[in-house]
Amino acid sequence: MDKYVTGAVIRRLREAKRMTQEELAEKIFVSSKAVSKWETGQGFPDISLLEPLAKALDISVIELLSGEDICNTNHSANIAKGKFYVCPVCGNVIRSIGEAVVSCCGITLPPLAAEAADEEHQPNIEIVEDEYYVTIDHPMSKEHYISFLATVSDQGVQFVKLYPEGAAEARFKINRVSELYVYCNRHGLYAVKPGRLLRK
Repeated sequence: MDKYVTGAVIRRLREAKRMTQEELAEKIFVSSKAVSKWETGQGFPDISLLEPLAKALDISVIELLSGEDICNTNHSANIAKGKFYVCPVCGNVIRSIGEAVVSCCGITLPPLAAEAADEEHQPNIEIVEDEYYVTIDHPMSKEHYISFLATVSDQGVQFVKLYPEGAAEARFKINRVSELYVYCNRHGLYAVKPGRLLRK
């Protein structure tokens, strides 16, 4: 574990909930003296207390460890405001709708920031019946490859996982697609507007 909860974080979160040290102590079955020691840096909560402590402070364990409480203000669940996360250890891909704290393989993952596609990551798009047929002229070696392609519309996300030594291609239903995402395991996430790239 590369981080551990600090006393300053516990105090800030406790005060934000308008709780006294005694009230917090009662919720997690420790003495108020223990809470006081944590908050003054004279000790740390035992690891077995992290889950009940996070619950008492109304946040996740990951938020408690990072010192940040994340509030998702995307109440309308606008899919366009979603974010992608990729685990560098196992390659797991996670998509959130709005703000989130995401962890995989013991690592807190930052959201990927999409860039405009450069020449090396520019997809080719053709319309085949009611689908976009997307291909990319990109290496697909074990060391350097396109990991996934995805499209986003106001109705949902279409996602295709790709693998080394396979083809860098996918098909997506056209209906209301606003963005196409390309993820390269070396260079990151790229976004394009499919309508601008259509082959005539």
